[in-house]
Amino acid sequence: MTGSDDVKLWKALGVAGLAGVTAGGVIIARNQRARGHLTPPEIRERLHARVDQAEADGRDPGTSQVGSLDNPGSTESSARA
Repeated sequence: MTGSDDVKLWKALGVAGLAGVTAGGVIIARNQRARGHLTPPEIRERLHARVDQAEADGRDPGTSQVGSLDNPGSTESSARA
């Protein structure tokens, strides 16, 4: 590789890294907006529903997997920042 090729490679890697950081920021912002629309009583209600579901499934609520906010009984992990 010549010096010019090295510079092109580093530029391409830099642009790819910047695109990755931007995409990650968009995902985090979207998740934060979704959580921001919940009131404290709604959050409390969802947490209680998750605990009740874990107990109904025979799992220890303190060690069960995190369910999504849209489906409190699910075992899909939600993205967290």
